[in-house]
Parts: sequence; structure tokens; C-alpha cells
Amino acid sequence: MLFYSLSGPKTQRLLLSFLLVAAWEAGSGQVHYSVPEEAKHGTFVGRIAQDLGLELAELVPRLFRVASKGRGDLLEINLQNGILFVNSRIDREELCGRSAECSIHLEVIVDRPLQVFHVEVEVKDINDNPPVFSASEQKLSIPESRLLDSRFPLEGASDADVGENAMLTYRLSPNEFFTLDIINKKDKGKFPVLVLQKLLDREENPQLQLLLTATDGGKPELKGSVTLQISVLDANDNAPIFDRSIYEVKMYENSANQTLVIWLNASDADEGINKEIIYSFSSLVPPNIRRKFLMNERTGEIRVNDAIDFEDSNTYEIHVDVTDKGTPPMVGHCSVLLEILDENDNSPEVVVTSLALPVREDAQVGTVIALISVSDHDSGANGQVICSLTPHIPFKLVSTFKNYYSLVLESALDRESVANYELVVTARDGGSPSLSATASVSVDVADVNDNAPTFAQPEYTVFVKENNPPGCHIFTVSARDADAQENALVSYSLVERRVGERALSSYVSVHAESGKVYALQPLDHEELELLQFQVSARDAGVPPLGSNVTLQVFVLDENDNAPALLPPGPGGVAGAVSQLVAWSVGAGHVVAKVRAVDADSGYNAWLSYELQAAAGAARSPFRVGLYTGEISTTRALDEADAPRQRLLVLVKDHGEPALTATATVLLSLEDSGQAPKASSRASTGAAGAEAALVDVNVYLIVAICAVSSLFVLTLLLYTALRCSAPPSEGACGPGKPRLVCSSAVGSWSYSQQRRQRVCSGEGPPKADLMAFSPSLPPCPLPAVEVEEESTEGDHCSK
Repeated sequence: MLFYSLSGPKTQRLLLSFLLVAAWEAGSGQVHYSVPEEAKHGTFVGRIAQDLGLELAELVPRLFRVASKGRGDLLEINLQNGILFVNSRIDREELCGRSAECSIHLEVIVDRPLQVFHVEVEVKDINDNPPVFSASEQKLSIPESRLLDSRFPLEGASDADVGENAMLTYRLSPNEFFTLDIINKKDKGKFPVLVLQKLLDREENPQLQLLLTATDGGKPELKGSVTLQISVLDANDNAPIFDRSIYEVKMYENSANQTLVIWLNASDADEGINKEIIYSFSSLVPPNIRRKFLMNERTGEIRVNDAIDFEDSNTYEIHVDVTDKGTPPMVGHCSVLLEILDENDNSPEVVVTSLALPVREDAQVGTVIALISVSDHDSGANGQVICSLTPHIPFKLVSTFKNYYSLVLESALDRESVANYELVVTARDGGSPSLSATASVSVDVADVNDNAPTFAQPEYTVFVKENNPPGCHIFTVSARDADAQENALVSYSLVERRVGERALSSYVSVHAESGKVYALQPLDHEELELLQFQVSARDAGVPPLGSNVTLQVFVLDENDNAPALLPPGPGGVAGAVSQLVAWSVGAGHVVAKVRAVDADSGYNAWLSYELQAAAGAARSPFRVGLYTGEISTTRALDEADAPRQRLLVLVKDHGEPALTATATVLLSLEDSGQAPKASSRASTGAAGAEAALVDVNVYLIVAICAVSSLFVLTLLLYTALRCSAPPSEGACGPGKPRLVCSSAVGSWSYSQQRRQRVCSGEGPPKADLMAFSPSLPPCPLPAVEVEEESTEGDHCSK
């Protein structure tokens, strides 16, 4: 392959020949030429015919021609001399752009025979393009706050050439603020970077103008330049400033939400966005303050957002930041010292501790009952508390320390009068208006055994019918103890003593818990009319206290004794009377007397006599006195009357039911001459006996009336007491006694001395009534038959 230069024709021919020979020797079969770009029209490229081995004479006949791919008009062949030359301007940058290699491919065609030859013409680059910047001026905006060694990339220049012609170097005009640094990027050339060497100051140099020059590596060098217009931007170098660093504010507690606390004011010396500020709480502000207050970030207003309570906190230190919108943002600081003023919004609190309850009723005056503390969360006069106690009670408050009191006993206690005290402790503060609080203290008074059991009355009268069943409940005693609990637990017992020769406990007993009095055995009115004893009531306190009550138990008579017939005289037989009666006696003559007594008393001992007629017998000429028992004639005797008269006399008491006895009276009718002496004696004895019997009956009736009157008075007294006190009577209590005082003569006579026993609480039984039957001389009686019948009515045993 041959290369030709533009230095001279001879040199070009030799070089071309040398290259052509070398190409053919390499056996490439292809001719390669080179030509610089921008070569003038007619510039010799190469002897293509010669290099292809063609003769000049055969070029035309064989139709020698050139076909170019894309750019066929750039090169042309002279058919006269077979030289390839430049036909038109060749611009490598236009033809190949930034490609490192640039060639024009030619096809040489000849006919006869047809042959095709390939020719490659390389277009060489020349330094025909200077470095070019995209604009004549580059504008940079650099904040004055940028630090030293800050780097600012610049837009580099471009060179359309390639190779060394495109290798650029840069130079910066001299200045004191910036230097130039070059960055080599692989396959992309070099790029300039400004490096800050001295801090900028917008106030001194708001604008800087520098010149950046680019030089390529061609021969000769080509240059290009650009003006760097640097604007120094204002930096946010002034922080916002409050007019005061510390604000002091006072406000009352309990302020409503959205109440304005303070309106802060800050200013910034910068301009534009650097001057715009935002208010906010500092990071030093704890969450509880952030909850209670709101900050308006635009206006700087701080308002209340939650309850403000002096008692929770009386001061708040709020740190506030004000930040501008510059880059970087600048911050100013201030502190708001908020003092909360107290209001009287807290009532006093009363706490009662260390209660020494219950309090014994015998506690000494001055005994500490409880400790009381009062408090008020307010301050000043609002927190000063005065304590008082319910009036008219036996307690008082004694101040022991500030806001501490002792509740002490001021006077003696009596649980039986007041068992519980409801105390109200009132605490009132000194605010306006004042607030108060109360606490209730319930003081129980503990019982002390200082009260003995007491009965409703000192003595009780009890009436009990005789012949009661064993174990019969006859009365219930009840004592009341004003104490409480075990001190009021009353037990009952008998005050033991002897009744005659027997112990009291053999007659009666008392239930220890209920106070029921029981008769342990049947009582007999005839044996014991009055049983007087004491029952003791004793509590369970320590030491125990007790008292006694007297019980007078009157044993009421029951009709349990039938009339008893007395013998007519010494040696006689009871229930049989034999008497001689003269035929000559007239009407009304007392011929005999039936004597009987009844162990009962009152109506039950009031006897009456009846003459029972014999069955089938004629009307008897005798009658018997209803209450005297005297048998007398009703008419004069005659011969029609039987000489022997057998009379049956029924003796009956007035009890319910009535009890009876029958006496047989045998009367023998004799002539008056046969037994005058006996008649005389009998008449005399009968008269004397009748007179004596009448006297005794009179006395007996008077005594019975006196005793009955006394009994009526006792009954009235008992009734009055029972009306004033609840009745307590046994199940088999006494029935209503029947008192009879009769003026009739006759049935209250006794044939023997009888003692009525009254048992009181002290001493042996006493006899309060003795009745004697008249002393009748014994009458000599003839031997007669004696018959006796004793009949008792129905007797109700209980």
C-alpha cells in the first residue's frame, strides 16, 4: 500500500511505489490510501491504475470506473493518467463524527474481463476545530457560608477533533478565592472543577467574574474560553432573636383551655426565606408540659391546653425555640417562667388514724381516743385549716402539732346512758369563700360490769293451787342488767334455806337461764299456806354482780278433803250417834247432834247437813239443822212412829265438786218414865253442849270473816301489782279463790285444835289461827248399833 504526502511529486511517487509493492507482497488484494481532511480539490491521492496493475491504455476500453459507498463524489480518478485525486472538500468530523477511525471505501470495476477491486482511503484528522463551550457564560450561585475546599463542578469544553487534537487543557484566570482542579474521566476526557480556597463574603464581594480557557493538543494549538459569572448568595448566618431571653408570667390555676399565657416575639436579621421563623417547644420541654400548653408555631402564642393545678405544680419552665427557614436553619432560644397562683379550690382533708376503739366506759378523763390529721393542698390562707368537733359530747380535740389533733375524753362515760357517739370532725380552711370537709368517727363505749341485775319489783306474790303436778311452772322471774354482753348475761338461783325440817330446794327450783320457777312436788294448803323465799340473779361479769327478789307463794286451797265426822264423845265411834229419846218430847226438841269438820278452808270447809230419807219409809218426825247438825223433832211423837229410828245425815261441804260424808244416827224411843235420869242428863248435856257450840261458832265466824277480809285486801294488792307489771304465772297457777263470810251458825266448828302453818322466809312456821271445839262432857249412852258412811264427791287432781 502506498502513501503520498504533499511535500513533492517525486517523494510521493517513491513512497507510493514502496507501499504498493509491500501491499502486493502481503497478498491483501486491497489497495489502501490515506488523505488528510480538508485537502484541496485535485489533491493527489494515489496512482490507482498502476497500483491495481492496469495499463493506462486499457482503462477506457475496459470501462474503468469507480463506485463509492455513500460519498462517491469526494474522490475521482483521472482516466488519462490513472491518478486518484480529491474531487471535493472532505470533512472528517462531518464524515465520521467522533469516531477514531475514518475511511472512504471505493469499488473499482473494469470489464473485459470483469474485475472488481476494493480501495480503502483513510481520512486523517487535522486540528481544524478549537475547543468550544456550550455557552459563552456560565453562571454559578455559591452561598457565602460554603466551607473551604468546597468543590463546584464546571461544564467543560468540547473539541470535534480526535486524538491529540482533542486533548484539552484548562486554565483559570488569576483570583484569590478559587483554584482549578481537573477530573479525568475514563473515555470521557477531562472536566474542570472549581475549588474554594478562601471563604466568601457576600457583603464584600457579591459578584465574581472569572475566565476559564480550554486549549487542545493540536499543532498549532487552538483555544476556547468561557466567562464564569459567580454570584455569592446570602447565607443563613443570623439566628432569630427574642426580645428577651427570659419571660416571667403569672396566672391563676384552673384557667380555662385556650387561655393566653404569653405572646412571644422574635425577629431575624436575614432576608427572604431565612427571615421566616417558626416557634416550637424545645426538646428540653417534658411531655407533661407539652400536654398542658399549646404553641402556635406561626404567631408565637402559648395557650392553656389542659387543667392547670397549683397543687400539681406551682411553676412551669417552658423552653421555646424559634427556627428560621434558612438552609441550614438557625435557632433562637428563650425561657418562659410561668408562676401559677393558688385559688381556694381544694377542700381540707381529714384523716382519722390510730383509733383506740371501743372505749371502756370507765376510761379516765384525758384518754386519747384517736389521732386526727388535717391537710389542705392549697397554700397561704387557703391552706390554713381550723378543726372543730360536734358540740355537747364528752370528747374534745387537743392540738398536738400543726394540723395534728388528738381526740381525748373530756368527761366520764356511761354506756348505759349512751352506748355510741357519732362524732363529726369538721375542718375549714381560711380561703374566701372557705371550704370545709368532715369526717365521721363512731365511738363505741365498751361495757364495764358496773350494773347489777335488777328486778322490776322487790317482791312478787304468787298464787298456786295446791296439789299441783310435780315440776309445774309456777312463776317466771326476770331481771334486767343494763350492761351488755357477758356482763348482762343473767343466771338465776335459789337463796337456799330450810323450810321447817326440809330444804327449800326440795319444794321449788329455778331455771338458771330462763328464770322459770318450778314446784318440785305437790303443795298442800293444809300443810303449807305460804312459801316465802328469795331468788338471786347474778351476771357473768368480772367480778359478778347480783341482786335478790322475794317470792311469796300462796298455796290456794282445793277441795281435796271430805268432811270428817267426829265421835260423839270420848270412846265413841266417829260417824255413829246413838241416843234415847222419850216419847213425850215435843216438836222442836233437840234429840241428838252430828259433829263434823273439814280440813279445807273457806267454802271448801263450810259444811251443811241434810237428812236423807230411807227408801220406802214413812215421813220421819225428825229434821237436821242445815248448818248446825242438830237433830230435832218436827212434831210430837206418837205410837205410829217406829220405836227405833235410823236416820242418815249427809254432811256436805261447799267445794267444787262438793265432798260428802254420811253419819248414821240411831234413836231409840222410850217412855219418859223409864229413863228420866238419862233423859235429864241428856237434856242437860245437850243444852250445855248447844250453848258452848254456839259460842264457838260465833268466834269462828268472826275469825273467818277477818281472815277473808285480809285475803280480799291481799288479792286487790296483787291485782294492782299485776296490772302495773307483766304477768308471770305458772301453767298451773292459782284459780280465783272464793271467799265466803257467812253469819250462819254452826259449820265452822272443830273438834280438835288445828294450826294453820304460814312459812315465811325467816323462822319456823307460826300458827296464826287456832280453833277449838266445845268441850262437851261425855254422855253415857246405851249400847246401840253404830253405822257410818263417808262419801266423797269427785276430786280433781291436777
